[in-house]
Amino acid sequence: MHRFALLVLLTLLPVAAFAQRDRSHGRSMVITQNGIVATSQVLASQAAAQILAKGGSAADASIAANAVLGVIEPGMDGIGGDIFVLYREASTGKVHGLNGSGWAPKRLTADFLASKGIRNKMPSDGIHSATVPGCVDGWWRMHQKFGKLPWKSLFDAAIKFAEQGFPLQETASGHWQTAKLANSAAGKQLFHPEGKVPQMGSIWKNPGLGRALRLIAEGGRDAYYKGDIAKAILRTSNELGGAFDAADLADFQSEWVTPITTEYRGWKVTELPPNGQGISALIMLNLMERFTPGRTTNDPEWLHTKIEAMKLAYSDLATYIADPKYAAIPTEALLSKNYAASRAKLIGKNANCGVRPGKPIESDTTYLSVVDKEGNITSWIQSVSGMWGSYVVVDGMGFHLHNRGAGFSLDSKHPNMLASRKRPFHTIIPGVMEKDDIAIGFGIMGGPNQPLAHAQFVSNMVDHGLNLQAALEASRFTKPNSQGCEVTVESRIGIPALTELGARGHELLLKPEYTQSMGRGNAVMRNFKTKVNYGASDPRADGAAIPEP
Repeated sequence: MHRFALLVLLTLLPVAAFAQRDRSHGRSMVITQNGIVATSQVLASQAAAQILAKGGSAADASIAANAVLGVIEPGMDGIGGDIFVLYREASTGKVHGLNGSGWAPKRLTADFLASKGIRNKMPSDGIHSATVPGCVDGWWRMHQKFGKLPWKSLFDAAIKFAEQGFPLQETASGHWQTAKLANSAAGKQLFHPEGKVPQMGSIWKNPGLGRALRLIAEGGRDAYYKGDIAKAILRTSNELGGAFDAADLADFQSEWVTPITTEYRGWKVTELPPNGQGISALIMLNLMERFTPGRTTNDPEWLHTKIEAMKLAYSDLATYIADPKYAAIPTEALLSKNYAASRAKLIGKNANCGVRPGKPIESDTTYLSVVDKEGNITSWIQSVSGMWGSYVVVDGMGFHLHNRGAGFSLDSKHPNMLASRKRPFHTIIPGVMEKDDIAIGFGIMGGPNQPLAHAQFVSNMVDHGLNLQAALEASRFTKPNSQGCEVTVESRIGIPALTELGARGHELLLKPEYTQSMGRGNAVMRNFKTKVNYGASDPRADGAAIPEP
């Protein structure tokens, strides 16, 4: 009996000693004094980390990573899409905002679409869903302002992967299953070689994209908007009866914009202004701030509050947000703490299935983040919008145009009504949060999922004290709009939360533990007092946070 008691004691001692080191998240953060690149694909993170090692800035590394991502996961992003960036400058602490969303071709109007038999709703794919891609111009503007290495040197890895091939990655390989890719001869030949869908681990090449990237590397943004790539886009558009003309491409420029902010329990949270949906993440945080957080991220009362706050924020988003050059947007009023206080009164005990917008008074995507050794941070998001965008493959160039034009409305009374040279409502948003000596660049992809995922990430960090990796890994909920009581949750939230939410009227759709329905996030953090960098990458994707070697 004494020997048994001693054995039990010896067994329990190590358990007690290690208990303080146990954790509920699966990955460790990357922690280093050098730079870090966090993306959704390991090969992209690795290529960009090598750019940092050569003396490149956070902007240089982000361009290199983005170029590789466009090769490796073309269903999500690439040079046929748009881009938005927040760049926190270490030397000044200033957060710069870049809006690289393209405008509608001049001839793409409601009357033009009506002549094609399209009258009630914007098409979700095809040439008439495409607007001018802003990605390459956005890269160029970022490099001009913040780049250190020669422009040409940033594309070597992407060109190599395109021309020599790469093995399809685990989750990204599932994108190739999309049947619509084979609707056109060009799409079938490129994405379904040998007449079949390539499988995970098989080597895939895209020589056309390699050619386009070489042209960009040699000729800069003009190679895309005025050179051979522009000619290929126009040729493709003309063949399909599209509205693009040469001036639509040649005249386009990304815009430097002033970011918008709110304060959440002492943290400054920054997003880009409309035409994007970042404002709704800030509205949601303002609403959440009116309530006491739960003890855990999956506390049912707290989950209910966040879901209802999301509905209120998204209802305003759908009503008021458009291109600010074409519509008066009550940004200041929507972000007012007084407005949040009045709207928060609508959050009751039970689910609200028919949320209406308030009346403020005036007074498939990729995300990456990089921090360099000096502490400059990019929060960088780029997308072809829906999976594989418009499905329109540009003649001979190995990439497809996005379908961001589907974000327009054809309702003449809506601020987001389609118009010539107007930018559509956008879903992709980068985020930054700061307090004292800490600055974080973060983002979580996934269309309308993004603002609510941003708010959940901020809450995980601020309200629950989770570290960068744990905050990304924590279970999340998602919902595409403000209407109805349906809400999608990861099964990890547990039986007690599921039971309580169901009793409050939420109609729950359960997804696997780490479903991509919740988006795929990355984050980097700089402690300016210790000069130490941290990185994290979401296990819902193929990626990793990789330190500068």
